[in-house]
Amino acid sequence: MAKPKIVLAYSGGLDTSVILAWLKEKYDAEIITFTADIGQKEELDGLEEKALKTGASKVYIDDLREEFARDFIFPMFQAGALYEGQYLLGTSIARPLIAKRMVEIARAEGAVAIAHGATGKGNDQVRFELTAAALAPEIEVIAPWRLDEFREKFPGRAEMIAYAEKHGIKVTATASKPYSTDRNLLHISFESGMLEDPWFDASAPEVKDMYVLSVAPEDAPDEPEYVELEFEAGNCVAVNGERLSPLGVMEKLNELGGKHGIGRVDMVENRFVGMKSRGVYETPGGTILFTAHRKMESLTMDREVMHLRDSLIPKYASLVYNGFWFAPERLTLQALVTESQKNVTGTVRLKLYKGNVIGAGVKSPVSLYNPDIATMEADPSKAYNQGDATGFIRLNALRLRVGAGVEQNRNNR
Repeated sequence: MAKPKIVLAYSGGLDTSVILAWLKEKYDAEIITFTADIGQKEELDGLEEKALKTGASKVYIDDLREEFARDFIFPMFQAGALYEGQYLLGTSIARPLIAKRMVEIARAEGAVAIAHGATGKGNDQVRFELTAAALAPEIEVIAPWRLDEFREKFPGRAEMIAYAEKHGIKVTATASKPYSTDRNLLHISFESGMLEDPWFDASAPEVKDMYVLSVAPEDAPDEPEYVELEFEAGNCVAVNGERLSPLGVMEKLNELGGKHGIGRVDMVENRFVGMKSRGVYETPGGTILFTAHRKMESLTMDREVMHLRDSLIPKYASLVYNGFWFAPERLTLQALVTESQKNVTGTVRLKLYKGNVIGAGVKSPVSLYNPDIATMEADPSKAYNQGDATGFIRLNALRLRVGAGVEQNRNNR
């Protein structure tokens, strides 16, 4: 009788390597590993060989970088999504893509379940499993870290390392990097270890080597660099006059942003499961893109459309952060966002300098800015009669006057 198949989200780190061997042993199953190439670069080196040596029957390593940029990062940036005013959602937005591809592989392979190495304290377990529920409700999800028998067997990293050594699994877990990382095309995150102390200075000299995508702002070039981004319908299509795919845009902006120390964020955020956690992020290209997109909107978006979309940013960002990318409410919001972006077209010029992204000009063939109307000098278009403002102010002040009169009468009693 054929063994059941389980598709495992596999990074090659200590946790997923141990989980691979444990799942095979526990369920007497064929383990198919899946790794999404979403911009981890050298982290993918040797991964297939390692998975096979650890016991995988089949290995998928799929290049999803273009899809990630085109269908996930760009739509999210059109929405202006920013979680709790700081986080550009680099890890959050990658999870639904990974889970989507996992269930596709599970169906193609006839697997009975998918598995992941997310802990029971984090957000990723929710993101993976909500995506699976939305796209493939018939497929079981195995989350070892939520199983008592797994946690009893591996109460700490020492037990996992010992298990790996016993089973001939090569691991690189050491005390030299007492923090965890997650890297993709949009960002890299750092958490746990010494970063669990929110008073610890993540820009201190002793952790200078922690950063991967950017130099420290103080080490950035002493001369500013200008960059031009061209937009069509809310998406960046060219950098410095060169037409690029979404992937090309992200790679170019990451290079420029990293060079100038742009995009570092250190924050304490609210996880969906209820606790606060401290995270440090590098998002160099995303920070440039986010700033440029906002400036392009300022010239081309109708005021009320912008304010309506902006009122939905916290909700949209929470949906992404909490794992509801494939939920009907996110898809509905995206339709509104797409409509709002139809005239967000033109060119933005920015100045990059020591961690800062500074606006240096914006232009558009569909600009809503009319200098003849906005001028402080005489209005040659005669489109705006300053005297009209008298009645405008009087009508808007009416309820304030009535309210003030009531309050005065109350105080005079």
